[in-house]
Amino acid sequence: MSRTVVVVGGGYGGAAVAKALESAADVVLIDPRDAFVNAAGSLRALTQPDWAPNMFFPFATLLTGGTVIRDRAVSVDPGGVTLASGQRVEADYLVLASGSSYAYPAKPNANSTSTSEALDDLRQTHKELADAARVLILGAGPVGLELAGEIKEVWPHKHVTIVDPAGQLLPGFQPQMRQDLHRQLDELDIQLRLGAGLAAPPPTESGHAETCTVTTTGGDEITADIWFRAFGVQVNSDYLADGRLTIRTSQGQVPVTEALNVRGHDHVYAIGDLTDVAEAKRAGYAMQHAEVVAQNITAQLRGEQPTATYRPLPYPMILLPLGPRGGVGQLPTSDGPAVVPAATVAEYKGADLFTGRFTQQFGPSAA
Repeated sequence: MSRTVVVVGGGYGGAAVAKALESAADVVLIDPRDAFVNAAGSLRALTQPDWAPNMFFPFATLLTGGTVIRDRAVSVDPGGVTLASGQRVEADYLVLASGSSYAYPAKPNANSTSTSEALDDLRQTHKELADAARVLILGAGPVGLELAGEIKEVWPHKHVTIVDPAGQLLPGFQPQMRQDLHRQLDELDIQLRLGAGLAAPPPTESGHAETCTVTTTGGDEITADIWFRAFGVQVNSDYLADGRLTIRTSQGQVPVTEALNVRGHDHVYAIGDLTDVAEAKRAGYAMQHAEVVAQNITAQLRGEQPTATYRPLPYPMILLPLGPRGGVGQLPTSDGPAVVPAATVAEYKGADLFTGRFTQQFGPSAA
């Protein structure tokens, strides 16, 4: 007897687990978008709009044997999912993979759910950025740093300033990696203002060309022709607010077991940014979660006891490109974290931002 696996969310983890299970069960993938979005390519898509279609992979090519429902989940209980349209989708197994939201352009605007709308947004913002001589980026985390690198790759003479109240870049990573990061930022002539908050938010809208001046908490003034927000992750878990399935943490995350079951439910799983797993929320981890969940559900479908578990690394890892050739990285080895050079970052990520990997997995992009 065939069993139905319902996956809520078609991001990195959700798309991977749906693809892995479609040959073993009736898979239903629920997502408001018409395509899988490789968000790792968003910032290059902004600076190089001709490249932008490479980051979208239609769900129609992702699942050849499953069903894709383009809708939003508004409630989940142990038996299934209720959608914004009012439709009810019954499930034998549930995988919650709704991910998180982040300020545009690191992720597409929430209201732009079609590929064509998202591409239009990127083209419009590109035009405004192209005309701006001075760029301000608020947030010196991976997104802000990568955005600065992509801007400098296309417009090396633009004046780019990154402001962050934190006192150092990427705390928790190896000193050698952070030193190399500072060196590359200096070579790119990217101005860092660390330990500096803003006395008040910019008076203009993020991503729109309009000259403004901001004042740091230290009293310095910075004038920019356009600014971008590069901080503030929000977990997409509002559909769980009614408590019919689980109680969320104060951060809006879902408590999970080592097997990535939602606590209290052996047939319900959560993966990616939605989980309370103690690790940075990155695409690579979500795809590792997907492997564990696919193994466990496959075992259950065979009538076997699921045994796969997920344990986060005791240290962080990252591949942070600064354009297609630069960047820094820290990867796991049997001896602990290893700092890798820019050439390795480019080979693994920076050159194509995983486009080749997802073309192999999901089929051709929207291009």
